[in-house]
Amino acid sequence: MGWIIALIVGGIAGWLASMLMNRDASMGVVLNIVVGCIGSVVGNAVAGPLLGVQGTVQAFSLTGLLIAVLGAVILLAIVNLVQRGRVR
Repeated sequence: MGWIIALIVGGIAGWLASMLMNRDASMGVVLNIVVGCIGSVVGNAVAGPLLGVQGTVQAFSLTGLLIAVLGAVILLAIVNLVQRGRVR
């Protein structure tokens, strides 16, 4: 059951991050889920050591969602930097 919640929360986090980074038109549902789930890993890697906060998308929590969105925004910023040479 945890992986279903991870997919749903990852999709929401990826969608929110794509809206914040103005990439929603070029991303579909599957890519939103992938970006959200990878963003959760990136967010935990960044927020864990810096803030001492851990979150997971396998059990829904607001902290886990915010960390996943933060990580997804970082991931999309890196993708924008590689693709276009600038962060949007």
